[in-house]
Amino acid sequence: MFPLLLVLFVPILPTSGAQIPSQGQAQDPPVATNGQPFPWDRMRLPTTVRPLHYDLTIHPNLTTLDFTGVVRISLDVQEDAGAVVLHAKQMRVSGAVLLAPEGVRPLRVLEYPRFHQLALLPDSVLTKGRRYEVQLEFAANLSDSFHGFYKGSYRTSGGEVRVIASTQFEATFARGAFPCFDEPAFKANFTIRIIREPRHIAISNMPKVKTVELPGGLLEDHFDTTVKMSTYLVAYIVSDFLSVSKTTKHGVKISVYAVPEKINQTAYALDAAVKLLDFYDDFFDIPYPLPKQDLAAIPDFQSGAMENWGLTTYRETGLLFDPNRSSASDKLGITKVIAHELAHQWFGNLVTMEWWNDLWLNEGFAKFMEFISLDITYPELHVDDFFLGKCFEAMEVDSLSSSHPVSTPVENPTQIQEMFDDVSYDKGACILNMLRDFLTPEAFEIGIIRYLKRYSYQNTVNSHLWESLTDVSDSRSERCFINVVCRHKWYSDDELDVKAIMDTWTLQEGFPLVTVEVKGREVRLSQERFLRTDNPSLTDGFLWQIPLTYMTSASNTVHRFLLKTKTDVLYLPEDVDWVKFNVNMSGYYMVHYAGEGWNSIIKLLQYNHTAITGNDRASLIQNVFQLVSVGKVRLDTALELSLYLSKETEIMAVTQGFGELVPLYKLMEKRDMTVLENQMKGYIVDLFRDLIDRQEWSDSGSVSERVLRSYLLLFACVRKYPPCVAKATRLFNQWKDSDGTMSLPVDITMAVFVIGARSPEGWDFLFEKYRTSMQMSVKSRIKSAMTITHLQDKLKWMMEQSLHGEVMKTHDLPDVIVSVGRNPHGYKLAWDFLRANWHTLIKKFDLGSSSVSHMVLGVTNQYSTREMLQEVRSFFDSLTEEAGSKMRCIQQTYETIEDNIRWTDTNLPLLQSWLNKRQKKAPHEDL
Repeated sequence: MFPLLLVLFVPILPTSGAQIPSQGQAQDPPVATNGQPFPWDRMRLPTTVRPLHYDLTIHPNLTTLDFTGVVRISLDVQEDAGAVVLHAKQMRVSGAVLLAPEGVRPLRVLEYPRFHQLALLPDSVLTKGRRYEVQLEFAANLSDSFHGFYKGSYRTSGGEVRVIASTQFEATFARGAFPCFDEPAFKANFTIRIIREPRHIAISNMPKVKTVELPGGLLEDHFDTTVKMSTYLVAYIVSDFLSVSKTTKHGVKISVYAVPEKINQTAYALDAAVKLLDFYDDFFDIPYPLPKQDLAAIPDFQSGAMENWGLTTYRETGLLFDPNRSSASDKLGITKVIAHELAHQWFGNLVTMEWWNDLWLNEGFAKFMEFISLDITYPELHVDDFFLGKCFEAMEVDSLSSSHPVSTPVENPTQIQEMFDDVSYDKGACILNMLRDFLTPEAFEIGIIRYLKRYSYQNTVNSHLWESLTDVSDSRSERCFINVVCRHKWYSDDELDVKAIMDTWTLQEGFPLVTVEVKGREVRLSQERFLRTDNPSLTDGFLWQIPLTYMTSASNTVHRFLLKTKTDVLYLPEDVDWVKFNVNMSGYYMVHYAGEGWNSIIKLLQYNHTAITGNDRASLIQNVFQLVSVGKVRLDTALELSLYLSKETEIMAVTQGFGELVPLYKLMEKRDMTVLENQMKGYIVDLFRDLIDRQEWSDSGSVSERVLRSYLLLFACVRKYPPCVAKATRLFNQWKDSDGTMSLPVDITMAVFVIGARSPEGWDFLFEKYRTSMQMSVKSRIKSAMTITHLQDKLKWMMEQSLHGEVMKTHDLPDVIVSVGRNPHGYKLAWDFLRANWHTLIKKFDLGSSSVSHMVLGVTNQYSTREMLQEVRSFFDSLTEEAGSKMRCIQQTYETIEDNIRWTDTNLPLLQSWLNKRQKKAPHEDL
């Protein structure tokens, strides 16, 4: 503990990062670290005092890896207050003073580490309506995690290690960089100064206005004052980066920053950012409010990217592109991530959710806008071919009883971190897409522009969005809105209550299964929650308002019907051979075709599969196999439907076919069922053999064709399909003989590298190329191929190296562990590694983060035995709450393994019987 409070110097001892409160209110009266009562007992800050403006000076030392700073905060006192309560985490605070109209007065400082809070106590009450400032001096170490103000490093081609310092404040990490009101609703303006050495540069949210020379050869950069914004969007970087710049047609300067040796990989991102910022500027009808937008490629970065206002930050693989070495999927991924972060400049930055329970208002919209923006600005990327996959991914999580509503109460930092998941991002985007289809794209666009204009620089809740999409007034844009809706109107006037409809999608977890039974011209409909559980009571009490769409064999017209009740009946104008609901799967629901419904669908796919779209076919594949898992459809029915895939060529349907079939043998790989496993692998290869054989070993074709080629050839080589192995072996040997200088078609490199990684010599050669390459996309593909080897010592070494972080970056470790965990030769290694390093991993990647969730689920989600379930339970049950025992991903893990056990118990005999009937060729050898 520290001594009793001194008047002007108050050392605040570093707090433990593992202290995670479980609820929003202290159970006992809170006591400060010095033994005195702490004047506030809730996790959320009081609203009696609000920040108006921060003057922040930061001085990082990239040699000693620490920083000092001074912050002066102008306050708006909304009620008389005896204390100012704000956030600070793991920092030493000194020199705390109040600047009042009467002069400078000392502040007593109390710390409550459990909630990361400081209380500043003046010697008299702060009076409502009067303006005050508090000033604090502080010091801390640069974080060695990936959040707060943290240290990063990179290695030059000459082997020199250089250090940088950068920020990642979302969701609750600004408090680790400077004392602040670290909640999204406490918006303020920021004036930032950075002290640095001349060998570095500093960048922040706003342009630099001047640089001042300081004693000792240091420089102080002064940045312009920001617009009003939340603390989690503040950003600054001290580095030796170089930049390239262009100006948009609206006059905004765009710059891309990267380490010097990779600056030649920034041209594509620069052009994309210019194009996309101009698009959003026009689309939202609201000018981008800052004079510049920087995009920085950070060598150490946990997530994909971050939308800090005016200074978006990215993983290097999310921003850097080499036209000769990067793949079509690299281009698609980079363009999508830039589109996502720039959409946030409006959705999230300009209009911000009130609290993290509505994170989806930020992330669901940004994910949705990736697809809207790229469809218009980059039609050649065929982004529509990939949207449906996001809905399937969301449903995977959302079909568990441990799912959560899109909008769900959260209090502590772990719960907030857990909101950054597939439900907030992907389900959020998919229900927005459904609403857009329901209202029409034109009406939807007018409504969201109204929302952005109405709430600029403010904070919002769900209902504000629904009001903006429902409200009709007499303004000209409103009259346009009415006309648009009327032109496409398929619901009665009393049904345009967007809030009533969308509350059923955002305030309850899960999604509906619509059962359709056709009896002549009568279509009987019913809805229930789709839930992978053996407890039927968990599906009770759920009801959605579902915008149904359907088409029939008799007409290409898309028919629409709003299902608001548990059951209803539709009448068709004529008899039909088949009916397909959820056209293009624009709705976030599954469909079960009762009676003879699935048989008529199977016939359609066998004889005329192009009568419906690729997305419709993909949705049928996903629906039928998922319905097997809940006992609605027999496995042999789903497998009969899969037979049509031998004629399929479109990417979404092909990849969904793989997505449903491959997990079946993955379950067996971890159960020592070699014969059945190889029969299943042989069936999949035979199913897609013609499509694989038709693939050229080149980079020709559209983006979707190229992504599919890469996928198919990788699968064929991993499955040891002889023509693929022969071709890839020949190419790898030629590439190796050229010492890696031979130019391989980018789309085929994964297949070639995977074959090369099978031998110790080939693996070592790949590692050497990984170590020396400066091309981020090449490094990424080599790393992935190296994790697919059967060489167990190499797999173990890769995980250890990634944790160490010198040659293989630690931010890649979650992907490495998961990839090793999916490898039939590595899954035990990955599980052992996860357990042995658990406490290091949660400290580095943070409790509740998507990285931790990815590792937990990715390593365990293919287990299907009671013994493995017991082993997994035994480990996670042994953890304390501070070590993550209450995390949602652990409950999801238990549910997933239980579901796998039920599936295998029920369906393995059926699978064996069906494959025996189908088998014509000898089984393929295992990996």
